[in-house]
Amino acid sequence: MSGGGAPFPGQTLRRAGRGLLDLLLPPLCLTCDRPVAAPGQFCATCFQDVNFITAPFCARCGAPFVYAALAGGDGLCAHCRHHPPVFSRARAAFRYDAMTRRLILPFKHGDRTELAAPLAHFMARAGAALLAEADLLVPVPLHRTRLLARRYNQAALLARALARDAGRMVLPDALRRVRATPMLGDLSAAERAETMADVIAVRPGRPAAIAGRRVLLIDDVLTTGATTNACARALFAAGARDVDLLVLARVADPRFH
Repeated sequence: MSGGGAPFPGQTLRRAGRGLLDLLLPPLCLTCDRPVAAPGQFCATCFQDVNFITAPFCARCGAPFVYAALAGGDGLCAHCRHHPPVFSRARAAFRYDAMTRRLILPFKHGDRTELAAPLAHFMARAGAALLAEADLLVPVPLHRTRLLARRYNQAALLARALARDAGRMVLPDALRRVRATPMLGDLSAAERAETMADVIAVRPGRPAAIAGRRVLLIDDVLTTGATTNACARALFAAGARDVDLLVLARVADPRFH
């Protein structure tokens, strides 16, 4: 039968179900209560305030450049040229700013776990090249005490959604935090790196699944890279062939403003 034939009964039922659900619970903007055409979208007003990260950006860490001329001939920012991160490449969907916080904080701290799928969609667009090359997706871990308090790891939810849509393997418990650490928000880059030293380890029994694979590390927000560097270091020690990083949002390096 040609592609122009009637839809299968299952497809018809799914479409009818979605239509009924939209009638009963109209889809709303990801960051406000305005109606939108389909789930997982921004309304026109909010969309104007979203800062998507697009080229030009550093080929290594993904930090956005204001001007392409700020990149050297190698496409790297000055920091990556002199102090390269442990991971090979990083990409992010959004700049982390006031608008993005309205999107991320309810997901991260407000039990809005249903946001994982639409947020992963934006990540998949930003990191399409990384996903295409990845053998395995691994989320940045939470310490067990923080996991018990929050009840879910937002990075793991994003990793599962990305793996499902991209047809990739995910190992949600590949990494663990061997000890609890304080919140890093008020620490300098050097203090964050010192705090995260030897905190991340590969869980026993998982190195065999990591060795020789291209791993894509998943997290919600990238700031200085102290946590993700610690994760990448542990994955390389377990035999990973390469480690890239895909995050929902990143703090733009103020040197590039």
